[in-house]
Amino acid sequence: MRTHDRILRGMMMREQIILVADTFGAASGIGRKRVSTIVLNRGSKLDDIAAGGDLMTGVFERALLWFSENWPDDATWPSEVPRPVYHREAAE
Repeated sequence: MRTHDRILRGMMMREQIILVADTFGAASGIGRKRVSTIVLNRGSKLDDIAAGGDLMTGVFERALLWFSENWPDDATWPSEVPRPVYHREAAE
């Protein structure tokens, strides 16, 4: 077993974004392509990621934050994925 295979025991970023997107889509009654268009401005991007395509860290972070801020009240956030919280600095 290669070293990096032993280190990566948790969900990879690709798996996290697909799980969150698919859970959001199911809870909202919309398909993956529509979710991809809304969040990533490209309908095929989530399918590309699910097929092994790449995702930049900044895009991943912005997407997860978007999902967190727009999560349906009656849906449960996937427990395998840490839910980000946006902290606004107090206005001075």
